Amino acid sequence: MYCSAACRQKAYRERRAEPVDTAEGLIEEVGRQVEALVPQPPSVFYSGVTELSSTVGRLRRIARVARDTAQEAGGERPEDFVTGDGVTEVALTESDFATLVESYRRELRVHCYRMSGSYDDAEDLVQETFLRAWRARDGFAGRASVRTWLYRIATNTCLDFQRRTARRPQRYEPLPGMNHGSAEPPTRITWLQPYPDEDLPSAEDQPDTRAVSRETLELVFLAAIQHLPPRQRAVLVLRDVLGLAAAETAEALDMTVASVNSALQRARPTLRDHLPRRRADWTAVADTDAREREILKRYMAAAERLDLSEFATLLSEDITLTMPPNPFWFVGRAALTEFLKVSLDPASPMFLGHWRHLPARANGQLAAGGYVRRPGTTVYRAQVLDVLRIEGDRIVEITSFEPHLFPAFGLPLRLPADR
Repeated sequence: MYCSAACRQKAYRERRAEPVDTAEGLIEEVGRQVEALVPQPPSVFYSGVTELSSTVGRLRRIARVARDTAQEAGGERPEDFVTGDGVTEVALTESDFATLVESYRRELRVHCYRMSGSYDDAEDLVQETFLRAWRARDGFAGRASVRTWLYRIATNTCLDFQRRTARRPQRYEPLPGMNHGSAEPPTRITWLQPYPDEDLPSAEDQPDTRAVSRETLELVFLAAIQHLPPRQRAVLVLRDVLGLAAAETAEALDMTVASVNSALQRARPTLRDHLPRRRADWTAVADTDAREREILKRYMAAAERLDLSEFATLLSEDITLTMPPNPFWFVGRAALTEFLKVSLDPASPMFLGHWRHLPARANGQLAAGGYVRRPGTTVYRAQVLDVLRIEGDRIVEITSFEPHLFPAFGLPLRLPADR
């Protein structure tokens, strides 16, 4: 929970930092960066200050975890803790514990994001996971790695969260006076949010690439698994996404192996039923190629030129557009272009303004951050983040999100009128 949009955006900026090995190393790095700061030329100074801010943010996160765990312990030092290799026991301070678990923050955030479908909730769930791990440190006997232990805690934290919220996907409903198209309304998942590719663990951070595989981070996959009951969702993610054995999954969820296999058999058909027909196998897809980047470039240029005709040529006949958490939705090129026509026409009383876009990446897909300069103003303000799903040479789905997510993608909230 954030007290304001500004606090949320500040938290997003802090999250973009890379993990580190030790708090001591970070402190030394801060000193080195401060000594290297020079005010001229401005571009070098800006780069140095940005690097310093990132390092301080990383140190702040470790300090926050250490503070929270210390408060949980009433200020006392922890008991002996097994490091995870099953051999050595060492007494960790709150700072040592924070450094240990912080190295897993990014991949655990991805895991919690898959379970919850929300980028905002995923960060809160990771923080709760770390607090639960601190409380349960005495029960960790080194029978598994620290990573496996944390995944078990994170999964159960997500299950508890889903029991509290009882979220269920619904269907969009028609809005009075609006042409949504003649097709069946799509599923409405009000809590669905995009995940910035920049926040994904790097190859150096991530020991198992399955945890961040692109096909299981696509929005269509995230939307589909929201239809699964929480425990089935957990089983499917642990077994089919992370590749855990049935026995490991059963231990993590306090289930029998037979129950795990039964849950997986029920989850897979449900998942296929809610995936688009062309993605029903949700196998790996090719990396973004030059053709898709060219489509994104044309998409942004058409909006900036207010060229509805060019915009329409990029859309598939059965294009779907949704705007979670808002109630607007359109299925079909004709319905979508009819909606856009009045807002892109300068002569229309409903003309929204002039557009600019910056490219981004979300969930392994291309995205565009859209900014609008409204009539009579001189500044372009963040308006919408469009995540595109492209098949062949057409855009088949656009999911539009609110602009408070821009800082998580490294996008500014305003652009100057001049280029």
